[in-house]
Amino acid sequence: MSNSEIKVAVITGATGGIGFQVAKRLGKDGYTVILNGIEDEAGAKRVEELIAQGINSEYYGFDVTNEDAVTSNINKIGEKYGKIDVLVNNAGGLGGRSRFEDMTTEFYRFVMALNLDSTFFASRAAIPFLKKSDNASIINYTSNAGWNAGGPGAGIYGTSKAAVHTITRALAKDLAEYGIRVNAVSPGTIDTDFHKQIKSTKPEVFASWKNNIMLGRLGQPEEVAGVVSFLASKDASFITAETIQIGGGQGLGI
Repeated sequence: MSNSEIKVAVITGATGGIGFQVAKRLGKDGYTVILNGIEDEAGAKRVEELIAQGINSEYYGFDVTNEDAVTSNINKIGEKYGKIDVLVNNAGGLGGRSRFEDMTTEFYRFVMALNLDSTFFASRAAIPFLKKSDNASIINYTSNAGWNAGGPGAGIYGTSKAAVHTITRALAKDLAEYGIRVNAVSPGTIDTDFHKQIKSTKPEVFASWKNNIMLGRLGQPEEVAGVVSFLASKDASFITAETIQIGGGQGLGI
C-alpha cells in the first residue's frame, strides 16, 4: 500500500484514558494511528497492544506545550506519510486546582498551555499536511467547564476550555476553503484516571456525580471514541465548527 492510500491519524495524549481508546477505535477504522505522549514506556506498550490487534501504530514522545517539539514531530510524521488525515487534540487536563486570589502566574500559564497552546501548536503544524488529504479534519476537546466555568479551583481550566471551543470555530472558518473540517467534543464525566484522586479519596462524592446525569451513569472512554470516529469519517463530511456534548444529559437540572 502506498502512502497515498494510507489514512493517518495523529492523537495527542494517547497513552491512556480517552486518548488510547480513540487511537484503538481509529485503528479499527483503518487508520495508521500515531500516538503522542510524554511517558515513553507507556507509549511503547500501547503501540505493542495496537500492533497485536492488527493496527498499524507508532509512538512519538513529546510535550505538547513545547512549541519546537510539537512542530518538529508533526513535521516528521507529515513528511514520512506525505499527509495527515486526522489530528485529534486529545492532550490536556485540569493541571490542579487554584482559586484566582492565590493563583500563581506559573500555574495560570501552565493550564492555558496544556489546553490551548497545545491545540494551537499541533493544529498549526498539521495544516500543511491536512491540506494533502481528501477527508481532513481536526477534532479538539472542550468541556462542560467551558460553559459553566468549572468547579471550585477549576476556573482557569474552564477558561482554557472555553478558548478551545472558540479556536475550534475559528479554525473551521480559516480552513473551510481547503475542505478541512474542524470540530470538538465535550466529554462530561467519563470514568477514567482523570478522576482517580477523588475516586480514591472521596468515593462517595465520585459515586454521587451520576445523580446529575440524565442517563444515571458515568460515561466510558469508548463512548467518546465512537463520536470522534464519526467526526473523522466521511459520514460527517458536512459537519464543521460544531461541538458535540458527550455527557448523558449532564447538568440539565434533573
